[in-house]
Amino acid sequence: MDRCIVLVDAGYLLGAAASLLAGEPSRSRITVDHAALIQGLRERAESDTQQPLLRIYWFDGAPDRVPQPEHRRLRVMPRVTVRLGALTRSDGRWAQKGVDAAMHAELTELARNRACSDVVLVTGDGDLLPGMMAAKEHGVAVHLWAVQAADGDYNQSEDLVAEADERRVLDRTWITKAVRTKELGGICAPPPAPRPEIAAILSAPLPEATLSAAGERPVPAEEPAHPTAAPAARNGTEGRVPPAKGVPTPKDLAALRAPGTHPAPQPPTATLRWSSDKGWVDRPAAEPPEAASMPTLAQLTTAEQRWADREEDITTVGGDPYEVGQVFARRWVERLGDQSHLQKLSGMYPRIPHRVDGELLRYAARFGLLAHKDDQIDEHDRYAIRAGFWREIDLRTATEHAPAGE
Repeated sequence: MDRCIVLVDAGYLLGAAASLLAGEPSRSRITVDHAALIQGLRERAESDTQQPLLRIYWFDGAPDRVPQPEHRRLRVMPRVTVRLGALTRSDGRWAQKGVDAAMHAELTELARNRACSDVVLVTGDGDLLPGMMAAKEHGVAVHLWAVQAADGDYNQSEDLVAEADERRVLDRTWITKAVRTKELGGICAPPPAPRPEIAAILSAPLPEATLSAAGERPVPAEEPAHPTAAPAARNGTEGRVPPAKGVPTPKDLAALRAPGTHPAPQPPTATLRWSSDKGWVDRPAAEPPEAASMPTLAQLTTAEQRWADREEDITTVGGDPYEVGQVFARRWVERLGDQSHLQKLSGMYPRIPHRVDGELLRYAARFGLLAHKDDQIDEHDRYAIRAGFWREIDLRTATEHAPAGE
């Protein structure tokens, strides 16, 4: 059939792009505009093969084959099918398992069923050589695409290069249309201003005796203060760094107030309240009435809205922790009948009422944001989820109080 299909080994494509742009194959060093990348692959494939595109298959690894946020974004794009293999860690390095086998099986099946006249392979693994040869035997033209190598040499199997009907190199100019190094602008949104309460707590020094008892050294005066703990941008990547040594934790602050200790002077703006049961300081035995009466999203949602929410989750929400918190907060605010609840909630920062917080984390769990060893959401992801929630609340509160005409 006169149409083309693209098979992409995401590990090769993005790893080689990271090597080219950032000097090392770690995908964490780059940020990817997946919509632009898919559009670029489609346009280049149709131009090279002179055939309309049937489909792009995106092969990648994921822990326990659970779709990650980027996979959720990709699989709802037109003409894109995501196939996931396992992602395992060995000797401190991540390795894909089953991706090559899945690409081989897909390539062979498509050629056998004459689903296309041309197939584009974006890969460098010589394990695909038998599949490439089988496709050629079924009359399919095989186009092999490489990513420009950082060292100017091949980053593909020479056997693949020799067997391909056509070969194309995706150079730096083409790659940078959709891929950037994070140092050159990987954060998609500017960070909001730090919350003064959190900044005050983090900047409060602990007595040297307390730090010594905890096995930590005091922070010298010349060392820079630790940045705010609240992640800011939509991608939720900042805020994933554990607190530096010497930064007072809620547990440390609680110990200072225990009988027989002498609490260090605290800044007047330090609010010792946190959105985790383990971290609350001086919390009352029960939640205050205004927190206990706060409606949950489920109580505010009709059956029709529930269906629309699920549709949006599947087709639009990528699953990034920060984004998940924002989406949940947006729905909650938009469905509030009594807007006084919004003001009460804003005054409780950074503590989210227990029922709302639990519902927020259960919602986040739908997107695979679970640590696989204990089925709990990773601590850094929880920070990002709640930071996204509060960012949306801040924006909504500021909108409500803006003077007329602004």
